[in-house]
Amino acid sequence: MASAQVKSALVLAGLRADGVTEVLEPARSRDHTERMLASLGAPVEEVPGGVRVTAGAPRPFELEVPGDPSSAAFFAVAAAVIPGSDLVLEDVCLNPTRTGFVDVLRRMGARVVVRATGERLGEPVGDLAVVAGPLTGTVVEGGEIPAVIDEIPALAVAAAFAEGVTEIRDAAELRVKETDRIGAIEQELSQLGVAVEARPDGLTIRGGRPRAARLKSHGDHRVAMAGAIAATATPGESVVSGWRTAAVSYPGFETDLAALTGVEHEGAR
Repeated sequence: MASAQVKSALVLAGLRADGVTEVLEPARSRDHTERMLASLGAPVEEVPGGVRVTAGAPRPFELEVPGDPSSAAFFAVAAAVIPGSDLVLEDVCLNPTRTGFVDVLRRMGARVVVRATGERLGEPVGDLAVVAGPLTGTVVEGGEIPAVIDEIPALAVAAAFAEGVTEIRDAAELRVKETDRIGAIEQELSQLGVAVEARPDGLTIRGGRPRAARLKSHGDHRVAMAGAIAATATPGESVVSGWRTAAVSYPGFETDLAALTGVEHEGAR
């Protein structure tokens, strides 16, 4: 299974190991670590199917960390599905192994423009501009999955508001995230009145007209944020219980969501 976390841990260990370490993966995963190390002069290089590293150390550095694409994905989906939205997400990391969700949204018919503005430690950085418009279902599968695995909760919300059927396949890794995200997404979209079917490795989502509901985070920050985006795009009052877990990756999400929508949200529950 392609895993950027496992790969990065092994690459970092390889910097202190005798000899040469090669890490091979069945599909290309996110490559922040090797991009940064290479830009800092560390002995890291790409090889067919993976990365090679020898003992050494990067030089000292300072970095202004760009916006996280996985966090940006929730606002991109919100802008795509809420009528009248016109949003620019500034200073986001545009690493091509992290922006697979943009390709999926565009395939669904979303109007997303990527504007590169520079580079930091080997990473392209720039803005994402998203304008609301009608979406249609799509298929997300195979080699595309490693590039969107963390954004699937957000993309599932896009699928809930899209016309037609969206299929997510080859994503069994979702079963062993902070929670079983396949099961959690099935439960919460069902609460919203969306027809959804879970499989061992993915979901079938039939888009429609989601309704207000009482939702749960399942103790998972991305499920909590997906619920908040779905609730924001749905008429009526919804509640996301276990909301505080969103702070795991985005402590200011509630404040930023309120600033964008102009709607004050009741305290976390």
